[in-house]
Amino acid sequence: MEMRIIKFWGILCGVIILTGVFFHLSSAWAETPRTNAIDLTTAIADVAQKATPAVVHIEVTQRVQPSSPVFPFESDPFFRYFFGSPQRPRLDKKELRGIGTGMVIDNEGNILTNNHVVTGATKITVKMISGEEFEAKIVGADPKTDLAVIKIRAPQNISYLKFGDSDKLRVGEWVVAIGNPRGLEQTVTAGIISAKHRTGIMDPSSYQDFIQTDAAINPGNSGGPLLDLNGDVIGVNAAIVSESGGFEGIGFAIPSNMAAAVADALMKTGKVVRGWLGLSLQEVTPSLVKNMNLKGSKGALVADITKGGPAEKAGIRRGDVIVSLDSTVVESANDLRNRIAGSRVGKKVEIALIRKGERVTVQPVVEPYKLSPHTAALEMENRMGIEVKEISILEARKRRLNSREGVVITKVDPQGPAGRAGLESGDILYQINNQAIRGLRDYNRILEQIQPGQEALLLVRDGRTGEMGYLTMVVQ
Repeated sequence: MEMRIIKFWGILCGVIILTGVFFHLSSAWAETPRTNAIDLTTAIADVAQKATPAVVHIEVTQRVQPSSPVFPFESDPFFRYFFGSPQRPRLDKKELRGIGTGMVIDNEGNILTNNHVVTGATKITVKMISGEEFEAKIVGADPKTDLAVIKIRAPQNISYLKFGDSDKLRVGEWVVAIGNPRGLEQTVTAGIISAKHRTGIMDPSSYQDFIQTDAAINPGNSGGPLLDLNGDVIGVNAAIVSESGGFEGIGFAIPSNMAAAVADALMKTGKVVRGWLGLSLQEVTPSLVKNMNLKGSKGALVADITKGGPAEKAGIRRGDVIVSLDSTVVESANDLRNRIAGSRVGKKVEIALIRKGERVTVQPVVEPYKLSPHTAALEMENRMGIEVKEISILEARKRRLNSREGVVITKVDPQGPAGRAGLESGDILYQINNQAIRGLRDYNRILEQIQPGQEALLLVRDGRTGEMGYLTMVVQ
């Protein structure tokens, strides 16, 4: 009986002690200041107040030459025999204006925006929240990520924004967008992160890893910041999906980690040098998982390999499924492509792959991104708004050309720079900025030297009349 009483009192004392400890800890936690807590009633207003001085309104001016009218009988040999080749009227160039948004990213006046905001611009004007206006010059542009850096002569104590870590974002987090939709300056909207790692939104050959948000984004918001509740940039607003042309709850932003790396490269060298392994990749689909006896749907399937490239040298083969890069799981082909592109040139990377059910590890060395002349010409299409090819022997004979130098235009975008300047399919380009074009390699090399927004002097042979002449156009 005494033993039972002793046990009872022992248990009771233990409960009393534990209860006291619990209440003591609860009081301590309640009294401890929560430095990371955010007051949602004022958070968006705080972000807007902090960030808006560094968000700028961008106005661009383009000078374009309208296409010349086409004479209905111009190519008729009888018409030309009796009347000669008609002279195309010279039309005055007209100005087009566009608007967008940018964000100041350092105290030297560098401003990050979208490439499509400033491409083809002959004049760029930046307007600050104070009303001050500055003329800006393009530092560099990267069409593959749709990013560009422009620069103004920075006033003293200029406000600028800092980049956050977009990899740490979670779906459902609150975000704030600031921009100039429809020309309404310094418009602030709020929403959440709707999804991450969206692809297939824009040009399929571009580097895509979009953040999706329901914060309202409209025309004019392009290039503006998407911010977290600490006021750090976690994305660059770039596009919307809309059937009406206005915002419908689906907006996309370029992740800050990608944007920061591109901006840094553009400010240092004016261009982006990407890593390359010489791999052609495709997604791992459910049918491939079944037919290739794979364990999961993550990874990237090697569809082809560039002969003599880093991947071939390291022993990677067609049909391999790459599952990790530097010990980090490869989510998809797009994920691997973006990570390789962002790798430092000369770095030895570790790749784990599955080959016939076995895990193999290889270590290729990243090289600078390389293109074949044909692929490079296709990539240059957007800069001029044309497709070109080398002149074949048959074509040179047909046109009675003295040589095969130059490149012939095979397709023209009427709304592109070349189309607006009056170039047509069948015209031949012989020079750009007084540099001779002997073929595709020269064409690509010369275009790479021209910064977006710069005017180029072209020597052109008219495909219909055979006449030679010079014209100017702004390269995107």
